[in-house]
Amino acid sequence: MKNILVAVDTSDEAKQVLEAAIELGRCFDANLSLTHVVEPVVTENSYDLINTVPLEMDDVLVKHAENFLANLKKELAPDIFSSVERGSLKAEILRQARENNVDLIVVGSHGRHGLALLLGSTANALLHGAPCDVYVVRIKD
Repeated sequence: MKNILVAVDTSDEAKQVLEAAIELGRCFDANLSLTHVVEPVVTENSYDLINTVPLEMDDVLVKHAENFLANLKKELAPDIFSSVERGSLKAEILRQARENNVDLIVVGSHGRHGLALLLGSTANALLHGAPCDVYVVRIKD
């Protein structure tokens, strides 16, 4: 294990995921990369029941994620590479894993935001589509 990709949401649980990944990185003397994926905000306004979400909302979410990752890194691992990507959660994580020769993907088991859907179709896609091992950190309540 030389390259570990840590995928987090912007919840308090992200700290637990990164802490576990840091420990794995120490065990394997591996490089860590931290990522967050902002899925596009899609609205359907044909029913006129709900106001549409401003187009700038994706930009707001990206900026929030960048600030969140910067603070998380500052607290736990200031020297690791981090990125905020836009797109499908599972597609972006798998793309990064392939393009960066990742040996291990680390994600959280559940959360209330972002990766909350992980144990559904996203986890299945990661477990069956990843070009490497996947380590799921059990989130402590």
